[in-house]
Amino acid sequence: MKVALLAVLGLALGALGGAALGIGAGLTWIGLAKTSGLDSGTLVFFTFMPLGAAIGGIGGALLFAVVAIRDAEIVIERQPLRQRDR
Repeated sequence: MKVALLAVLGLALGALGGAALGIGAGLTWIGLAKTSGLDSGTLVFFTFMPLGAAIGGIGGALLFAVVAIRDAEIVIERQPLRQRDR
C-alpha cells in the first residue's frame, strides 16, 4: 500500500514539475527559433507542456516507487539496550 501511495504521489509531483520544465523548454525553444505570434503559444502549451508532464509523471512515479521498495527491503529492527550490571 505504501508503494502504491508513494507512486501516485510521485506521479502527481512529477507531472507538475515536468509541466513546469516543459514550459521552460518551450520558451527556450521559441527564443532560439525566434518564433513569434500565435504559433509560439500553441507550440509551448500543446507540445512541450504535455510532453514534459508525461515524462515527469512517469519518472516521478518510478523514482518514488523505487525509493518505497528499497525502504521496504531495508528493515532495521532496533535491539533493546542491555542494562548494565551495577
